[in-house]
Amino acid sequence: MTTTQRIFTLENGLQCSFQAQRSSVAHVVVAIRAGSRDELDHQQGLAHFLEHNLFKGTSKRKAYHILSRLDDVGGELNAYTTKEETIIHASFLKTDFRRALELIYDVLANSTFPEKELEKEKEVIKDEISSYKDAPGESIFDDFEDHIFRGDPLGRNILGTPESVDKLRRDDILELQSRTYTADRIKLAVVGPFGSERVERTVAELFAGFQFADSDWQNTFKGDGQPDRVVENLAQFQDHYMVGWRTCGIHGHDRRSLSLLNNILGGPAMNSRLGLNIREKHGIAYNIESYLNLYSDVGMMGIYLGCDPQQTEKAADLVAKEVTKLRETKLGTLQMSKAKKQFLGQMAMSEDNGLNSAVGAARALLHFGRVNDFETVAAKIQAITTEQLQDVANAYLERDKAFELIYKKQ
Repeated sequence: MTTTQRIFTLENGLQCSFQAQRSSVAHVVVAIRAGSRDELDHQQGLAHFLEHNLFKGTSKRKAYHILSRLDDVGGELNAYTTKEETIIHASFLKTDFRRALELIYDVLANSTFPEKELEKEKEVIKDEISSYKDAPGESIFDDFEDHIFRGDPLGRNILGTPESVDKLRRDDILELQSRTYTADRIKLAVVGPFGSERVERTVAELFAGFQFADSDWQNTFKGDGQPDRVVENLAQFQDHYMVGWRTCGIHGHDRRSLSLLNNILGGPAMNSRLGLNIREKHGIAYNIESYLNLYSDVGMMGIYLGCDPQQTEKAADLVAKEVTKLRETKLGTLQMSKAKKQFLGQMAMSEDNGLNSAVGAARALLHFGRVNDFETVAAKIQAITTEQLQDVANAYLERDKAFELIYKKQ
């Protein structure tokens, strides 16, 4: 699946990516290196609050007109916040490219954050926080990151708390914007059935006037929490169990080996080791998975399962055995070949989605300053050896380095 990425930079420093894709639908994504770990101590929940309020009014549009601009033509405008990023994305018919791009520019450059709208949105976000509290199988993921990264803003819940959200002010939004919405921390990606000259011309025309603030804001991980086991009586019908380890970050040499290892252990396929040997063989857990979150300077691999309270200890022991197997036994040649084919197949299908491609390109520019094509990444995955995979398992997944969090049935 050969694709051509065109990278260009505007005079104001905005770096952009374009990928031609034959389709009646196109996508624009803006990735901003502004997330919950960039908040000051009194600003918990601010990055997410800012993202919500980008759509509440600009110098030329009210909230209704922002929300209707793409909806009226069958398109979609949305956004989300992570620990390190804010992603704004739009999907639309190819004939509405300029309309979509101008709208994204407007909310990014001209949002006014009306006080009345800020107060209303606080109530919406507090309802969102409450909805997570009603779903322990979801909230445990956030609480586990707070556990494994405690002592550092990276562990904070992205939503904040009802108390912290109530204290957020318009001045806080403007302060965070000035630190993080800078030229080197904002990237734009376009995927669609266009010529590169048209894309560059339109982007330059609309975004050339963007005046970026100057900032040297940086943050580095300073968590001091030590591996331990925490049990809380927060579950309603079943226990929720999590175990995990700190890893290298997104720039670490081991990141691709960790991604492949995670996919083998408990990735999305039904035949992952955790799925086959705990769900299928023992019939213990309906939901079981492993996952990998890599941030700029640190990361984590986690394993989650939900099960009957009588089965929790057995499930934890079985998880530990699967991890031990990866550390002690190298994959055979056939096993390794199948694992790589599965991983690359999943990656190819994900990239076949235009929005996924645009988000991936914008994030790649944000973290690496380049966008690798599928063939380049595939070659790097194929180059991973069984010895490297085992070395990575031993380097990170030691039993005495594991953090555990259990929600017990009340």
